[in-house]
Order: sequence, then structure tokens, then C-alpha cells
Amino acid sequence: MRRDCFTLTAIVGLFAAVAGVAQEKTLHYPETRKGEVVDDYHGVKVADPYRWLEDDVRKSDAVARWVQAENTVTRAYLDAIPQRNAIEKRITNLWNYEKFSAPFQAGGQYFFFKNNGLQNQSVLYVQDTLDAEARVLLDPNSWTKDGTIALAGLQVSDCGKYIAYGVAEAGSDWNTWKVLDVATATPLSDELKWVKFSGASWTPDSKGFFYSRFPAPASAETFQATNENMRLYYHRLGSPQSEDVLVYVPAQPKWTVGAVVTEDGRYLIIDIGDGTTSRKSRIVYKDLLEPYGLPTDLIPNHDDKYQFLGNDGPVFYFKTEWHAPKGQIITIDTRHPAPQNWKTIVPEAKETLENVSFVGNILVCEYLQDAKTAVKMYTPNGHFIRDLKLPGIGTASGFGGKRTDTETFYTFTSFTTPPSIYRYDLLTGQNKLLRQAKVKFDPSQYIVQQVFYPSKDGTRIPMFLAHKKNIPLDGRNPTLLYGYGGFNISLTPGFSISRIQWMEMGGVLAVANLRGGGEYGEEWHRAGTKLKKQNVFDDFIAAAEWLIAEKYTSPQKLAIQGGSNGGLLVGACLTQRPDLYGACLPAVGVMDMLRFQRFTAGRYCGRLRFQRQRR
Repeated sequence: MRRDCFTLTAIVGLFAAVAGVAQEKTLHYPETRKGEVVDDYHGVKVADPYRWLEDDVRKSDAVARWVQAENTVTRAYLDAIPQRNAIEKRITNLWNYEKFSAPFQAGGQYFFFKNNGLQNQSVLYVQDTLDAEARVLLDPNSWTKDGTIALAGLQVSDCGKYIAYGVAEAGSDWNTWKVLDVATATPLSDELKWVKFSGASWTPDSKGFFYSRFPAPASAETFQATNENMRLYYHRLGSPQSEDVLVYVPAQPKWTVGAVVTEDGRYLIIDIGDGTTSRKSRIVYKDLLEPYGLPTDLIPNHDDKYQFLGNDGPVFYFKTEWHAPKGQIITIDTRHPAPQNWKTIVPEAKETLENVSFVGNILVCEYLQDAKTAVKMYTPNGHFIRDLKLPGIGTASGFGGKRTDTETFYTFTSFTTPPSIYRYDLLTGQNKLLRQAKVKFDPSQYIVQQVFYPSKDGTRIPMFLAHKKNIPLDGRNPTLLYGYGGFNISLTPGFSISRIQWMEMGGVLAVANLRGGGEYGEEWHRAGTKLKKQNVFDDFIAAAEWLIAEKYTSPQKLAIQGGSNGGLLVGACLTQRPDLYGACLPAVGVMDMLRFQRFTAGRYCGRLRFQRQRR
């Protein structure tokens, strides 16, 4: 429930703003001190009077007092909304349902996560068969009373005997990785610190795993220093971190590094990122049967995106956008690695290839078909096998497993469909619903549809709409318009308790698939970056105009919402077209496009920020 508190606050505030809830008191905001800071950017003077607010709230009494004063104003407004208690009671009741992840298999056992309803964090379970009684392995809720320590990733060894898992404190990206004995559900002595943005990849003998970490930061810079000099290590069970073997050092301090061991245990595939969210990779591999062999360059330049899928001996499979902006599957024979020898297995399609799983000796391809999932299956030679029929407009994810498995599991969800977990027989194509979340609402009372509207330059933009059936198109429906439009991230249909609550109260939910996202591949993404960033704002503004023109709502009844890059989106649209909205929620917005790259992980986005132009 803790993670939905922000959502509750947002929905109460938006409901009050666009549904006409009266507030008797006038808001009086505290005065905000202005400084005299002026920066010179290539001869352009830019004033930054609020620079002092960049100070760490944990260290600056002035910033802490300002935050508290702002919170006092906000809290008083929200607490005075007459419907707040009823909304809180209903959203708590809705949220109180069992939540399951799709199971995955390792060492002949099945692992899955379960939340009994209102637990802060989901609990990891294991069972011998899908019908057997499950037992608890990891319960992050027991780690601390205030819920500030969380599970931050895990990887089960191939034999199913051990689990490497990350622990995050107080929402920090810094993780400490530990190891659990599955049979006894007890932690071992292993403890790896200063891990960030890394998983773990076990060797087939389960004696250790590869992981990435940064050097320990100076104590004064733990939460603010930029992250540089990431390195790849091998950790052997039972040994101290000081004895971990340094495996690979990227050539540049800002590059990132990760690795995965091939299923046959022969190779270590090393992925070197370029230090931004572009996900462009250099690929290096190491033959693990040659202990003194050096890593070998396979793809030596950050020219495109490469996702390793599996291998047939020295032949490696990759999902890539090389010469295919919407994605394709290729093989590279390491004995003849030149690009002219690469082979296309599954060519680029009209739809965007979002993810591929190599399971049961089948390439399970998840496509985005106008921002909703379509699944196609191919042989390792690229011959089409079958489509997977899905229940409707929604998102399917999962399809994990190994080349030797005969089954896989996936989750299907939509705006009005609670998470539904399916077992798929890879041999027969039989689909079986294992369980569906039992949420206390009636999905038959709602409708989900997809519409398309023109942006300012005529580009056709898709948008999902979800609401109660047979609503009047009289311009009086409270409407929540959500967007993101950046970093190649696609907004696909998904289930949300807060959105169900919004629709129950008579609200319309609109989710616009803006340029800058990944819905139509790399070209769509690039059309909303850098000097083309205005396209994203135009797309969102056009969505608002369409909703008003089609009589779904009116400016007074329309709220817009977005977080992080979506917060930037809302802030820009609020500035450019304040006449279109009755309420705006720019959550944790990346607003200062001249300085955000200076802090924590902001530099990973640095190359994607749009450039300011003189007006």
C-alpha cells in the first residue's frame, strides 16, 4: 500500500481540481528566497535564482524548512477535500487483493512472488511443482519495521540451490548484494557493496557469479556524485569481496558494463553501454574454458543496440536495430565476425520488435502493434511457427526460460483486466490460465478502446481511452490525460488500482503514445528528442485538443499527468497552453535541462536532452 500513497494523493487532488470540489480557503504559499546566481552558457546569460534549492535536503536546514512549508500548504488543501476519506477507503479496499508474479523455473523448482494484499513488498516463494505447497524464501517486509529496505533484483543459480539478491535502503540506487541458500532459506556470509544498475549471472557450476559495481564513493558524495568507472567482477561463493576477480574495465569512465553467461556455460557475453539511456552497446565475449584467454571484441563500436539472446556454440543470436529501426534477429558466427557475414534470422517487420525470449528452442517475439502486444514465434532458423492469441487490447510480458524447457509463463494485463498469469505449452501451443488477480470491481462495466488523432504537423498519434460504458459525450467528464514521450519507453495498456478508482468515480482515462517513446521503433523515438523535442509537447497538446473537440471533456475538466521526463512534458505543456487544462501534475519533473545531468544518474540521460535555442 505504501507505494500507492503518492497515487492516492494525486487522484484526490486531481479529482478536487477537475470535478468541481469547492475549497473555501485561498491558498497562501510561503515566500521563496531568490539568489543572485547567473550562469554564462556560450555568451548567453541565464539567471538561476533558486540554485540554493539544489542543496541536499538532508544537509541543508534552509531547504528542509522550505520543503516542510510547501508540504504544509499542500497537506492542508488535500485534507480539506470532502471526498478524501471515501476515496482513501475505496482505494485501500481495491488494493487489498492477492498479487502474483509469473513463476519461473530453476533446478526443477518453481519460484514466484506473492503479495497477500496490502504488504509493502512482495514475498518470494518456492514450490516443487505448480500444485505443491509453496514456502517463503525471502520476505523483504521482515527486514525493517518502516519498510525502507527493499529487494532490488535477484538471480537463481542454474541448479536452484542459491539465490543472489540485491538489497536497497531508503530508496537508494546503491545496492548490497547477498546470497541465500534455497534449501534452508538462510543468507550466506557473502556481501557485495557499491553495486548499482547491475544484475548477477551465475556460472553453470553455481560456484560464483559475475556482477558490476562502482568504486566506493567518498562519504560526502554517496548520494550526489556522478557514477563513473563501473567495472565487471567475478565473485566466488564464500570469499570476501576484496578477493573478487576484476574481469573487465571499460575504456571510458562513463561507460557502463554488464555480463551474462551463455546457457552452455562456454562464453561470457560482456555488454558495454555508452553511458546514456540510448542503450547502444559494444559487445565483447570471453571463452570461459580458456582461463587465461583475453576478452575478444565482437561489436567494437557503439553504433547500435544489441541484445544477446543465446548461442549455438560459436554462433551468437542477437536482437538488434542494426539496419532495422524496428528491430530484427541476427546471428553472428564468432569465427567469421565481420558484419558482411552476419545473417538475418527474423527480419524487420511493420511492428516494433520489443523483446525476444529464446525458450524451448523457440524465438518468442513480442511485438508492439500500435502500442499493444502481439506475440509471434519462430524456429532458430527463422521459420514462422504460430501467433499467440491474446485476450484483447493489452500487454503481455514474461516468456522466460531456457532452450531446454517445454513450458513458459507470461502475464497479460490491460486497463480493465487485472494481471492474469498463463502457462504456455511450447510443444502443443496450449494456453492455460493459472490464476487471475481477484480485484473487487466489475470489469464488464468499462470499455477500452484505441483512437488515433493528428498532431500539429499531421503525424498520426495513437491514444488509449478507458471509461465506464455509455458515458455522455457532453464535454463534462473529468478526464485524466497521461503521457511520457521519451527515452524510447513505450506506454502500453496496464492495470492500475488508482486508475480503476478514477474511472469508478466517472472519470475518463486517456493515455497518449507520444513521439519520443518506442511505440514505432527508433525513428519514432528520435522524432521526439533533442531539437525535435517540441514534437512531444505538440503531440500531448493535440491529445488534449482532441478530447475537448470530441466532447469527452472541457478545459475545466481536463487534468494532465506525467512523471520524470513526463513531468517535463506536463511542465512544458502547462507553460505553452495553460488554457487547455484545469489541473496539472508534473511529478518529479526533469525541469532544468541545463543542469540535471550534474546529479546522480542524470548523466545517463545527458546525450538525449534537447538543446536550448535562442528565441
